[in-house]
Parts: sequence; C-alpha cells; structure tokens
Amino acid sequence: MTSTVQQPLTSGFTADSTAAEVIKGVDLTGRTAIVTGGSSGIGVETVRVLRKAGAHVIAPSRTGDTPLDLADPASIDAFADRFLAAGRPLHLLITNAGVMATPFSHDARGTELQFAVNHLGHFRLTTRLWPALAAAGDARVVALSSRGHRYSPVVFEDINFEHRAYEPFLAYGQSKTANALFAVELDRRGRDRGIRAFAVHPGAILDTALVRHLDDAALRAAGVVERDGRRVLDTGRRVKTVEQGAATTVWCATSRALDGSGGVYCEDCDISPVVTAEELAASDGMLDLPGVLAYAVDQGAAARLWEISEQLM
Repeated sequence: MTSTVQQPLTSGFTADSTAAEVIKGVDLTGRTAIVTGGSSGIGVETVRVLRKAGAHVIAPSRTGDTPLDLADPASIDAFADRFLAAGRPLHLLITNAGVMATPFSHDARGTELQFAVNHLGHFRLTTRLWPALAAAGDARVVALSSRGHRYSPVVFEDINFEHRAYEPFLAYGQSKTANALFAVELDRRGRDRGIRAFAVHPGAILDTALVRHLDDAALRAAGVVERDGRRVLDTGRRVKTVEQGAATTVWCATSRALDGSGGVYCEDCDISPVVTAEELAASDGMLDLPGVLAYAVDQGAAARLWEISEQLM
C-alpha cells in the first residue's frame, strides 16, 4: 500500500458539519475506541457520538476509574497494561487530550511540557497499545493536531528550549507539528498490519479548557474575541461549536471514504491541501487559510521524530 496523496477528496461535508452529521448511518457495534481527553471539550462530543453509533468507548482522564496522566510514563504504562490484559482488540484510538500555550515547565523526564503531553505521552500510549491495534485488523488512530502547527516545525536540535527563548505558542506549534508527523510515520509503519493514522485540525473552539492559559488579549490577537470581550461563534470567522469541532475527528475515525487511506492531515471533514509559506503571508492572517505546511507531513521528518521519540519516551 502506498501513501495517500495530501489533497482534498471533496467529501461532501464542510466546516459547518457536525459530528452527528458525519457519523450518520455508521454502525460501530462491537468496536472499541479509546478517546483521551474525552471528559471535556470536543472530547465529550466525540465520545457521545461514537457511543450512540454503538461503539464501546473508554475515555481515560487524570482522575476517575480509568486514570491516565500523559505526562507520567508509569501512568501510561499502567493504563495500557490494564487494557491489554483484557485481550480486547482496539479499533479506534483518538489522541484528543492536550494543553496549549502553557507557562514554561517540564515533565519528570525533563521534556518541555507541551511536547511531552501533546506528543510524547500519546506516542508512548500508542506504541504500548500496538498489539491491540494490530489485533483489530482495521484500526484507525486519529491524532489531534492543529492549524497552530504553522507556528513552528519540530526544532530537533532544541526540542526542550534549552538554547532559545521559550515562547508558549512556538512550543505549542512544535507539539502540533509533532502530532501531524506522528500520524505520517505511524501510518507507514502500521498500514501492513491494518493500522491507518490521520492527523486532524478540529478548528478553533473556545468552549474548551484548552484556552485556559489565554487571556482576552491573546484571543483578540487570534481574531476570535471582539474588542468588547464577546467571543465569536461564526464559522466564517474561524470559530466552531463543540459539535462542529468534533466532526473532522469523527469523520477520520469512521468514514468509509477513507478506507485504504492514511498518513494525511485533515480539516473541515476532508483531506487538507498543502499550503506554502508564501500563500500564508498573502492571506488575511496566519491561521485563516486552510491547508497544512509541507514540513508537517514530511516523511523524512516523521521518521526522524519517531526515532527521537523512542529515545525520549
């Protein structure tokens, strides 16, 4: 099987489509899904529609009956071991949990926190769950990336900001690029075992804990808050509802249009086009124009990231 071309399919859905709309008619009875971050934001809607379609959904969080702390390798291993012990195949793994624009900090291994949680924790979780994904025969992994990958490629020489000034959105962008590259290499390694992977930009969604580190000045700069403090909820101005924000994740997880496909970055319920830095510079804003930058789907960078992640995890 060859790599899927990074260009739109004309799926029939749009930025306005909801998760419930894209999953309509899909029967997930007998299938098992894990959704990290499934207890808040778009994760709740993702879990809801998957369950309504018949899937058995596990939504681990840092507290509760199924604890999982993505910054703690021991917690990740314990969760994976419990799941594997049940002998259940894993049909869907959605790495939805994440943090954004956090103050400078590190996990216990000394890895910058956003890279550690958004990428490295999910990398460890996925590789630990590999036997269950392979046992499914037709598994999909959906990695939540972001249009914020445009803030930074993965700076392999200084992932942990030891030799450059820390900027919250540079670190966030690096971690989101890592999410996209992870899907590229995971798909390459897994496709012969029936494991396909996709990266997703869900859209800007303000009704979520992800923006808890951002003040209104930062949100205004992003164009999603008016000067009087009102938050914009208009898909024509980049912001989606939770129901719309979960749609591309659910589409990648369940759409038959993607059978035999993988290793691509998706948004607005379709495969994204590749966009150039020059095209972004000519657009109204860095985050306005749809598309993925080439460095976030580069196969060489994806392979390099995988090797480094194995060393860091």
